Amino acid sequence: MAKRDYYEVLGVLKSADENQIKRAYRKLAKKYHPDTNQGNQYAEQKFKEVTEAYEVLSDPEKKKLYDKYGFAAFDGSMGAGGFDEQNGGQYREYHFEGDDIFGDIFEDLFGGGFAHGYGKTGRTKQRKGHDVQSEITISFEEAALGCKKKISFQGEQRTSLEVQIPAGIDEGQSVRLKGKGYGGDLYLKIHIAEKPGYERKGMDVYTTENIPYTTAVLGGTAVFHTLYGNVKCQIPPGTQSGSKIRLRQKGIVSMKNPSVYGDAYVTVQIAVPKNVTPQERKVLQELENIRYKNVG
Repeated sequence: MAKRDYYEVLGVLKSADENQIKRAYRKLAKKYHPDTNQGNQYAEQKFKEVTEAYEVLSDPEKKKLYDKYGFAAFDGSMGAGGFDEQNGGQYREYHFEGDDIFGDIFEDLFGGGFAHGYGKTGRTKQRKGHDVQSEITISFEEAALGCKKKISFQGEQRTSLEVQIPAGIDEGQSVRLKGKGYGGDLYLKIHIAEKPGYERKGMDVYTTENIPYTTAVLGGTAVFHTLYGNVKCQIPPGTQSGSKIRLRQKGIVSMKNPSVYGDAYVTVQIAVPKNVTPQERKVLQELENIRYKNVG
């Protein structure tokens, strides 16, 4: 397939200046970037095409050669690999460094995120002194109790870091790793995986537990599960299904003050046995008869 004119590829006039060329490329690169078009071969080819065009048109010397000789300036048809009038007729190879435009594109796409790379077309290059951001998902318990996580990312080279996630961190908060960006800081945004049967609201934790129907009627002791182990709790007689029991300081620890904790709230559900023994049935029937007479 014949190559398209580089100006046509970027959608600019031949008289376009450096800023117009950069803006055109930036718009197209965002549109066709492989990280936002995964598995789309058409987008991948378009990204390569616009990147190749920008590589030439953004370089004054390459642009001058292209304007004068077209593709022949680079395809070897003019002799030993092309022609450079300023270099005694010999071709000089140009290494495209990507300008700061790649930092701008990735900042728009990922909020300044990790250098994800972009397939076979090269490697991202962030500006010096540039903060970067990435994301990680941790478990409900890891967020509540704190943990260490090993992460790796691709920048100028692949880097691995062990990160301390503080106890009590909440959804959407970030851990700042000073000096671990591209001359700036790395901000690791935290996402918390759901834990079935548990809900977090700020520093408080809400869950549901079953208690035996006899305990609900007569009162007694029940064992509830918390983030810090099992807790015995006194159940008052006549506890109704749906009642809430507060477990003080069994919620999430404060990130600002490690001596302060939220509470855990347990919604009680009464467990009704599916099968009873003949003796249990007899006793329950007697209880039913007693209650019926009292009501009557």
